[in-house]
Amino acid sequence: MTILKCIAVDDEPLALKLVQTFIDQTPFLELTASCDNAVEALTLIREKQPDLVFLDINMPNLTGMELARLLQEQPGAVPKIVFTTAYNHYAIEGYRVNAIDYLLKPFSYEEFLRAANKVLQITEESSNQYQPITADDEFIFLKVEYQWVRISLKDITYIESLKDYVKVHFDDSQKAILSLISLKALEEKLPSSKFMRVHRSYIVSLEKISAISKNSIFIDKAEITVGEQYKETFKAIVDKWIR
Repeated sequence: MTILKCIAVDDEPLALKLVQTFIDQTPFLELTASCDNAVEALTLIREKQPDLVFLDINMPNLTGMELARLLQEQPGAVPKIVFTTAYNHYAIEGYRVNAIDYLLKPFSYEEFLRAANKVLQITEESSNQYQPITADDEFIFLKVEYQWVRISLKDITYIESLKDYVKVHFDDSQKAILSLISLKALEEKLPSSKFMRVHRSYIVSLEKISAISKNSIFIDKAEITVGEQYKETFKAIVDKWIR
């Protein structure tokens, strides 16, 4: 059975205790640390490298939403996030930082378990159902709804992150598809000689790039911004092309 290592973060002692109790009574969750502020949580996440963080939003100094944004921007593995909050107006922002779920206080164990099960499903889908691809491979199988679909690597133009899913875009003749896998998990499986992460939300096919500007890549009619943390690596590739 897959065990998800968790960190609980909440500045309210009773709320933190409740999350700890719920984690303890869930067989596939393991509490590795807990704390009452996001600044300490950032250090703990880097040290413990958890699979999942139950994260309060409204905290002093550094909010849970700000912490989630920092985690998205840092290199390396990013833990899954389930927000726990008393305020319902953060839902859209939670979507933007790829949170898996959003638990509105006071929440029941049933609601907590539903969110935890969602994280478990996504984790198992990502880790067990995709085999590494080499530069010589010509295709990949991705799960689309209830079937496995064979996709030629040469047909992919770019890949877009949509929360728990990726949207794979093709040439104009083929409709884009959605598959339940994180962008990072798929990135690790794709051959780096053919595909490159250029933004926290985008992977592009290097062969499909039609034009480049100072901060953008153009593929067909799509314009994709190169993220700040990816600019140096991408520039190194571009320099080889234009010499």
